[in-house]
Amino acid sequence: MAVPKKRTSRSKKRIRKNIWKGKAYWSTLTALTLGYSLFSRKSKSFLHDKNIKYIKTEN
Repeated sequence: MAVPKKRTSRSKKRIRKNIWKGKAYWSTLTALTLGYSLFSRKSKSFLHDKNIKYIKTEN
C-alpha cells in the first residue's frame, strides 16, 4: 500500500526553485551574448559562415 511522504518545507522548496532559476538565468545570458556577438558579426570565438544573408519573412 502506498504511503505519502512527508511534506517538503518552504525553505527547502525555495532553495530548489532558486537553484533552478539560477541555472536558467545563466543559460539565457550565454545564449543572448552569443546572439549579440553573431548579430554584430564581430565574433572571434564562434565560427560561422559570414556570407549567409539574413532571411526576410514575408507577411
